[in-house]
Amino acid sequence: MKKFSVVIAGGGSTFTPGIVMMMLDNMERFPIGELVLYDNDEERQAQLGQALKILLKEQAPALKFSYTTDPKEAFTDKDFCMAHIRVGKYEMREIDEKIPLRHGVIGQETCGPGGIAYGMRSITGMLEIIDYMEEYSPDCWMLNYSNPASIVAEACRVLRPESKVLNICDMPVGTLRRMSQIINKQPEELEVRYFGLNHFGWWTSVKDKEGHEYIDQIKDYVSENGYLTKVEVDTQHMDQSWQDTHKKAKDLLAVNPSYLPNTYLKYYLYPDYEVANSNEKFTRANEVMDGREKEVFTAARNIIEKGTAVDSGFHIDSHASFIVDLARAIAFNTHERMLMIVENNGAIANFPDDAMVEVPCIVGNNGPEPLTQGKIPAFEHAMMFQQLTVEKLVVEAYIEGSYQKLWQALTLSKTIPSAKVAKDILDDLITANSEYWPELT
Repeated sequence: MKKFSVVIAGGGSTFTPGIVMMMLDNMERFPIGELVLYDNDEERQAQLGQALKILLKEQAPALKFSYTTDPKEAFTDKDFCMAHIRVGKYEMREIDEKIPLRHGVIGQETCGPGGIAYGMRSITGMLEIIDYMEEYSPDCWMLNYSNPASIVAEACRVLRPESKVLNICDMPVGTLRRMSQIINKQPEELEVRYFGLNHFGWWTSVKDKEGHEYIDQIKDYVSENGYLTKVEVDTQHMDQSWQDTHKKAKDLLAVNPSYLPNTYLKYYLYPDYEVANSNEKFTRANEVMDGREKEVFTAARNIIEKGTAVDSGFHIDSHASFIVDLARAIAFNTHERMLMIVENNGAIANFPDDAMVEVPCIVGNNGPEPLTQGKIPAFEHAMMFQQLTVEKLVVEAYIEGSYQKLWQALTLSKTIPSAKVAKDILDDLITANSEYWPELT
């Protein structure tokens, strides 16, 4: 079996060790001969790179491993690029979250003004990586799970339409895992139907391979508990903010009992609740910096100091196994069924063809083929079209350097109460992102 060559773009990410360990755990399914980390932050990546070099020498000595800030070295002769970049790192995420809160608006990583700010930064970074990949490995596939996925996917559609970029998100995978716990099944036993945009959609069916439908049973549970399960609380050491997010799904279901909701809809349907329950001085970014970021880099330093990764503190990122499933589908033409972010082209019959939607796809060596979901109801259609327009305006604002269009995007977001508030937030975000955004006029 061929051994593949992989570059991870965003090698200094806190998720990198878990993803590397996950790939090691799946070497029989997806064998890797070479693994390279690439990041433009040499110091940050070096800490993880040194630690992973020790770990891989112990656990996979035949695997060729390196880390670099040189794009030619990183991207030459690669089969796959796994991209999870964060332009501005957690420091800018903190700003994304806190500026809106000062104006009484929810600050969140991928939703509302925080997501828009992050999207404006991410486009530049994504285009840079795509261009490196196409220059040095034109046959390489990019598996992109960088946020905010909807804005990034729309920018790729418009600015790099021929690129071999696959956009995917781990959020539906995590929710399906919780659904499987509710009905005492394994996630791989289930097939779903779903429609929406990334972080903005609804499950319409959850069946097993024999065709038994479980959606009503799951709804009954979610109406009382949200998606929070005892298994997750006891075994995943879930942060309180995520526990609250999964619990809130019961209120989302109450608004629209027909379908099971994506948890991120809470930011659009209950923005006042989210603001009231947010701490302007300690947001999710602070939670991550004080939690996972410290834990990962402390573990890396310990490995380097000890010279061994035994009992290292690095853990397999098991929820990211979807990345291996996607890579396998491309490499071995497995026709895996996965939720992907793709150009609509009729998958949702009464929605624009050029919308980047999230729907089930069959994935093979030619990429994803969307499964048709039929027509969607008026409530969901209206919400999706509004959010889609926000995302398209953001990309147009980036391309054109248009202050007006970005103001319109913020004004149209359901998370922001008025054009005045949108303008106030925009002006603050422009100042904060002066070294990242294109100039807006």
